[in-house]
Amino acid sequence: MATTLPIKALLAFDAAMKHSSFSLAAQDLCVTPGAVGQQIQKLEEWLGATLFIRSIRQVTPTPDALNYWAAVQPALSRIQQASNSLRLRHTNEVWLSMPPSLAAKWFALHMADFLSRYPDISLHLSTSVALADFDRETVDLAIRHFDGNDPALSVALLYQDEARLYCAPGYAQRLKLKTPDDLEHATLIHTTLHPHWGPWMARFSQLATKQVQSIPSLYFDQSMMGIEAARQGQGVVLSSALLTEGEIRGGTLCEPFACRLELSKAYYLVHHQTAMLRPATAALKNWLLSLRVEGGPPATACQ
Repeated sequence: MATTLPIKALLAFDAAMKHSSFSLAAQDLCVTPGAVGQQIQKLEEWLGATLFIRSIRQVTPTPDALNYWAAVQPALSRIQQASNSLRLRHTNEVWLSMPPSLAAKWFALHMADFLSRYPDISLHLSTSVALADFDRETVDLAIRHFDGNDPALSVALLYQDEARLYCAPGYAQRLKLKTPDDLEHATLIHTTLHPHWGPWMARFSQLATKQVQSIPSLYFDQSMMGIEAARQGQGVVLSSALLTEGEIRGGTLCEPFACRLELSKAYYLVHHQTAMLRPATAALKNWLLSLRVEGGPPATACQ
């Protein structure tokens, strides 16, 4: 038996533990699932311990595997971070990740300003509803919509979120929306990011629960789609002020009544707690923080 730790097998083990799947680990490593299985078997033989219980279409880590991964994973993460830092130290590139709706509805409005201020910086923008993995992905900064609690991250508040109600001006006029109770005759647009119609109605309207439940509804998994439906006069939507900034400026959405529900989640700018920020990354971070506005962008009342 070889006395040197099989590093390649260790990386396959790390990927398999993170994904709880040989197939997903194979995708991560750009190899076949069979190759991952062979590397895991090689590591098991070297360690003299079984790491996974194999069954049809499923692998389950053993207690030995869980204990071993808890011990080696932090070191593997530090190696990855140090390697990325050295590899990118002299580049003037920066990688930013954020949710798709935020990128399309807010960041796109401001991106030209960053590029004009820092023409020598190459910005790489990725969008995903999944949380960026700073240990395994090439990501310098990310914007997350969450409660701000993650001890592994450096966290800076961008915008304390509120659920605000928006609709097209013509829609508000047609339905004569003067108070929240008038929404009984509207269509409620629900989005995955802001599923807050229940608590919003309970706080601001006098409508009974059965009355609220009987109001026609539309459902979207992307905020940008819900906002577009509201812009087209299909109903009223609850959303962040950040996501409606362009429509408010253009007058295609308005806020019929300033009833704003405070939320426990917010938009935060995050990066790995131990990351040494390169100049390009620091410039982007400082620029993003300069966009912070207390209370978010102002809304426009419906006329």
